[in-house]
Amino acid sequence: MGGKKSPQPDKTIITILLVDDIPENRENIKKLLGFEQDFKVIGTAGTGREGVEFAKQHKPDIIIMDINMPDMDGLQATEIITNQVPWSAIIIMSVQNDADYYRRAMNAGAKDFLTKPINMDEMYNTIRNVYKRHEHVRRQIKAIEEGAIALPRSPISDLAEGERAGHVIVVYSPVGGVGKTTVATSLASGLMKEDVKVLLIDADLQFADVGTFLNLNPPSTIVEVAEDVNDLDTELFENIVATHDSGLKVLTGPVRPELADTLWERPETVSTIIEKVRGNYDFVVVDTGTRLDQTLVNILQHATRILLVGTPALVSAKNMRFVLDLFDQAGFPPEKTVIVLNKMMEERKGAKTPTISPEKFQSYLKRNVIGILPLIDERLLLAAVNRGVPFIGSDRDANKPLIKQLHGLADSLFNELMKDPEDAKETNTTEDAKKKSKIGFLGR
Repeated sequence: MGGKKSPQPDKTIITILLVDDIPENRENIKKLLGFEQDFKVIGTAGTGREGVEFAKQHKPDIIIMDINMPDMDGLQATEIITNQVPWSAIIIMSVQNDADYYRRAMNAGAKDFLTKPINMDEMYNTIRNVYKRHEHVRRQIKAIEEGAIALPRSPISDLAEGERAGHVIVVYSPVGGVGKTTVATSLASGLMKEDVKVLLIDADLQFADVGTFLNLNPPSTIVEVAEDVNDLDTELFENIVATHDSGLKVLTGPVRPELADTLWERPETVSTIIEKVRGNYDFVVVDTGTRLDQTLVNILQHATRILLVGTPALVSAKNMRFVLDLFDQAGFPPEKTVIVLNKMMEERKGAKTPTISPEKFQSYLKRNVIGILPLIDERLLLAAVNRGVPFIGSDRDANKPLIKQLHGLADSLFNELMKDPEDAKETNTTEDAKKKSKIGFLGR
């Protein structure tokens, strides 16, 4: 091969750690990776323990991890590194190529999976793809380390003035395309009952979709409300926000992405709105974007419950795990965050694409899975959007798939949060504790 050219000063260099118990394998892969100008192997390790220690000290961008090793295997090492060094993205190598190994690698924290003997072109592409997919995680960690995102140490529990319960339910996902807005709009609709007031806030500031989902085009959005947020009149607020045909109150998001800049410049604005108006509603449901920034952190500080929405996919699981680690650092009680799994497919024996069971999600994320929503024909969702109604109200038959589960999710949260305080004292029994941790109350 021809001589390598020196990398350009502004060219990204991906730092790599190789972990394999066979020295010849390590040296061969290291030599071949060295031909790529954007790769730099900064270390090698012969055991899982050595790999863990190196990762803690040097935080490589990518770790190539063999699955079968003495001392500590690649799966154990991957799980430890994922928890303690989230900066590093791990690619598992194995001579085994079946669904069980893929699942085990994913549950341990791997970002991708390669089968031995290694095809180097495939490895090159995998390293670059994993590095790119993991970029937002590295940016978030860097922002936290530099103080650009300040994690609150304790949640705010004081309610604003008003006679209502003021429960704030934040619907969030670190990845797009998981159906988060469908869940948020349907949940808000499902919580509406006689003499119960619900407000839906679209806090996805860059790509606000709630107005589109509900066919609303009000003259005032969150941008206008934010202009005088410190002098916000809560009675006037009730007349400013949009009212859906169902009676649901909705504060829509910015009509154009660039308008989000004015709100990001004042990251306390949206949380201040929530703090001021929550006492006038029984529930405030907040739809959010995927961006993890100070605006979102401030919103989460007010949450009674955080619904972390994901799908049975490797990227979704890994990003959810990272977010939960940040929540733990912020001092959020574990019970504050619960998991909703959307687009769940029925697992079929012999399927080529492995699926992640809700039980494994709950075990892996160490949070309760309270909603299991099935994958349905996207045309049904589109039909609801075209009619401007929440999907939960798109059909009179409440027993249809997804509609039934969404009703179950809303009813479960309503019953949990609106129970009488005296009744709540009596729920701490062994039987109730079992029910709380049990997966499958939504029809599984």
